[in-house]
Amino acid sequence: MNHKDMDVWKKSMDLVEAIYKISAQFPKEEIYGLTSQIRRSAVSVPSNVAEGAARKSDKEFIQFISIALGSLSEVETQYYLSVRLGFIQESETLKNQLNSVGKLLLGTRNYLQKK
Repeated sequence: MNHKDMDVWKKSMDLVEAIYKISAQFPKEEIYGLTSQIRRSAVSVPSNVAEGAARKSDKEFIQFISIALGSLSEVETQYYLSVRLGFIQESETLKNQLNSVGKLLLGTRNYLQKK
């Protein structure tokens, strides 16, 4: 299956878009700090889904899904840090997106492991 047809890729792309929008509110002095870090972590999620889907084996795909899960955990941590530092307000919508993408990644990994 092409990665562009996968819900996990589509939803993680939506998450990247949301992270870019919310991180635009960060202080300008954070452009090379937390702004850059959270954006790179977010971009890593759909990028690893795409790369894994292009691999030859389910075993490799599972590895890339695991990397995407790690990147998602980084995004979540950086989001909560941004809230704690007062850069942004807490967002139920963004928390729901993080949760949804996490469930889709876990579901994809479980599916591949059972094949």
